[in-house]
Amino acid sequence: MNLCPAVKNILLLDSEGNRVASKFFTDDWPTNKAKEAFEKAVFTKTQKTNARTEAEITMFEDNIIVYKFVQDLHFFVTGGEDENEMILATVLQGLFDAVAILLRDNVDKREALENLDLILLCIDEIVDGGIILETDASSIASKVSTNSIDSAAPLSEQTLSQALTTAREHFVRSLLQ
Repeated sequence: MNLCPAVKNILLLDSEGNRVASKFFTDDWPTNKAKEAFEKAVFTKTQKTNARTEAEITMFEDNIIVYKFVQDLHFFVTGGEDENEMILATVLQGLFDAVAILLRDNVDKREALENLDLILLCIDEIVDGGIILETDASSIASKVSTNSIDSAAPLSEQTLSQALTTAREHFVRSLLQ
C-alpha cells in the first residue's frame, strides 16, 4: 500500500475523444496503443455525462477517474481504486484553474493546442512521477508563466528547461574563463 497519494495519468481530450495532451505515470498502459485505447474507453464512458459545472467521479477498470468538461475540452485525472477522490479532484481543479489562468479564461481546443507547452508544464508542476507536488492554481501558473530565466533563483525553483539553460550558461562561462 502506497501511503503517498498518487496519480496514474492526466488526460486532456477534445470533444471527439482525441488526445490534446496526456501524461502517464505508471506502467498500467505499457504501449501507446494501450494508452490510446484507455483514452477512447474513458471518453466513451464519460461523454454522455454533464461534467461542465463541477467535477464528476467514476470507477473504470479498477481506477478512480475524476473529470470535468469545458467547451470542447475534457480534463481527466486517474488514480488507483484506493486513492482519495477528494485529492484527485483537487489535482483536477488545480490543473483546470491553472490552465484557465494561463489561457486567460479562453479554455478551448484551439487555445490549448497553441499553448500546449504551457499545459504540459502545468502537468509537470502538479505531478512528478505520479506524486502530487502542487495543487494551488496561482502558484502553478506563476511558475509556468515565468518567461525570464533568473539564474540567481535556486535550481529547485526553476523549471527543468530553465535549470538546463542556467546550467548551460554556467558551463559556457566556465569554459570562457
